[in-house]
Amino acid sequence: MAPAVFTLRPAIEEDRSRLANLLHFEPHVHRHLDWRRPLEWLGQSPFFVLEDSGRLLAALACPQDPPGLAWLRLFAVVTRIEIQQAWDALWPQAQAQLAAGGAQLAAAIPLNEWFVAPLRSSGFVHAQNVVVLDWPVSATILDAPQHAAIRRMRAEDLPAVYSVDKAAFAPLWQNPLGALEHAFQQAGFATVLEQDGEIVAYQISTHSAQGLHLARLATHPAQQGRGLALALTTHLQQYAHARQEARLTVNTQDTNQPSLALYQKLGFRLTQETFPVYQLEIAAD
Repeated sequence: MAPAVFTLRPAIEEDRSRLANLLHFEPHVHRHLDWRRPLEWLGQSPFFVLEDSGRLLAALACPQDPPGLAWLRLFAVVTRIEIQQAWDALWPQAQAQLAAGGAQLAAAIPLNEWFVAPLRSSGFVHAQNVVVLDWPVSATILDAPQHAAIRRMRAEDLPAVYSVDKAAFAPLWQNPLGALEHAFQQAGFATVLEQDGEIVAYQISTHSAQGLHLARLATHPAQQGRGLALALTTHLQQYAHARQEARLTVNTQDTNQPSLALYQKLGFRLTQETFPVYQLEIAAD
């Protein structure tokens, strides 16, 4: 029997329905922990699909956002093709396009073990872990200094919030303005802290059936060490307590010792949930 000949091409808008079916009905689907749904990346590149005689076999999306960095937003494979076979067809094309576009780093957080082997086969390295902490809402809240300058975030604050975020995080963990806009739209409770009329720290939290999740917390580096993150977090704990939330959770990196120290000081406890972060440096084309 002759080997199968697959067709690889960029995904287009007309693929939306078939891609939705792929995401909903196939068991091997990697979705990035993202503010945007996978199909919202349609129209950006690299976003490739793999076909056999017009039948969709797999899809891979990893556009740069922010420039220079490409998170693997989507990798999905139907069951009648080997996962590695689909990856070997899609990733080299995506990597070449990323290199040509000036990307320096690709990264992925595989939530399922089946995705780890393809990543490793292409040179992705396990660099760190995202860890999850939770705080029982019935616990005592630390008696932290009150900051009258904490207020609800407004849409017009987002450019200033973006400036704080960009200054506070390494490129791998920065949120572009578009991502922060999505985050704000999905926020259940978002606040900013001002000093001399300027936003210097912020937090964005989301509601779910399991409780409240602190999705983002940042302080401008020039203001770090002054208790602002502690003030924002205790304010959030008071909000969660008043609402009688079931629990308050937060994610951080196991390499981020200042962040871990802050949350543990405030009574958060490490859970057993961890998510590996894999990275690959992209060589210039």
